[in-house]
Amino acid sequence: MGELDDRQSASAGQFDRQSDRYGRSHILADTSDVDAALEGIAPSSSALALDVATGGGHTALWLARHGWKVTAGDVSQRMLENTSRLLAEEGFQLETRLFPAEEIPFADASFDMVTCRVAAHHFSSPEGFVKEVVRVLRPGGYFLLIDGTVPDNNPLSEEWLHRVEKWRDPSHGRFLPRKDWVNLTLSNGLTILKSEIHPKKQPDLEWYFETAATTMEHRALVREAVATAPAEVRHSLRIAEEEGKTVWWWPILRLVARK
Repeated sequence: MGELDDRQSASAGQFDRQSDRYGRSHILADTSDVDAALEGIAPSSSALALDVATGGGHTALWLARHGWKVTAGDVSQRMLENTSRLLAEEGFQLETRLFPAEEIPFADASFDMVTCRVAAHHFSSPEGFVKEVVRVLRPGGYFLLIDGTVPDNNPLSEEWLHRVEKWRDPSHGRFLPRKDWVNLTLSNGLTILKSEIHPKKQPDLEWYFETAATTMEHRALVREAVATAPAEVRHSLRIAEEEGKTVWWWPILRLVARK
């Protein structure tokens, strides 16, 4: 892996430190969103899949369970080690490679599927990432993107969410609106099969702090932002208190495209 830019370095450091919090108990271990997004798409006996920014390896495990031969990539070595361990515990082998999403180290037309789940908001260049995805996909191959996004046509909620996410995790980059991902996908020659926002409940703000190792100073800023959130933001993100916990509904984009 070559020299990383500032955002890539921040992500590598953050996820090396916090990798153990992305195990089986993490919210992303629930892969029902992948089930829904890839319903009806089945691999051939030799189909190859690449999971970019694999994190805890939950999507890589889903792919292996569904018959794909999987390669997992990430900018964090610790995340890759944990992914290898997770899949080994389930009886699967996979290749892992250390690389940033904007520089995928494989030849053109290498994979039948490229996935990226709840990671792209950390990337320094979403445009570069999509170009690399298209390059390594074989004709007829699929691209699955699942990531946090922002409510359509709601700039107040968009800016509030960005500010809070950056306080919570300084390695956060930016959530792209759905229309931006759609434009990037189409402009790079892919055909969109699905493009849907499905809000996902974030059940505990304090747990979310612990996962990211948010500093005490920034936790206070986030709590203040939640307490003083405008009514429009509270409504669009469904911010509430439940059993003494702050909950909200994070807009999640599910995009499936084909080359």
